[in-house]
Amino acid sequence: QVQFVESGGGLVQPGGSLRLSCAASGTTIYYMGWYRQYPGKQREWVATITSGGTTTSAESVKGRFTISRDSAKNTVYLQMNSLKPEDTAVYYCYAVSTTRYWGQGTQVTVSS
Repeated sequence: QVQFVESGGGLVQPGGSLRLSCAASGTTIYYMGWYRQYPGKQREWVATITSGGTTTSAESVKGRFTISRDSAKNTVYLQMNSLKPEDTAVYYCYAVSTTRYWGQGTQVTVSS
């Protein structure tokens, strides 16, 4: 089993920034990353980072969101800049060992 501690969500104005963090513990972690979910919709992949530091991200967030990781702490970060109202969602951290585990989610609201 994997335990998560997520933080960093909240309310921000359009054009603003937020930094999400997610610490995982309980097993060896390989991949970590983020999804987001809009009300009534399926989760949408946002970004992934491997244990070696290779990153990938969705086209919708490239140039605005940056994923990073502290492997020693099994912690993944999502720096979100130039936020738009359409970024409003619940953001879920995930970690992959022998299977995929999900964090509890954190709300991000972009509104003036």
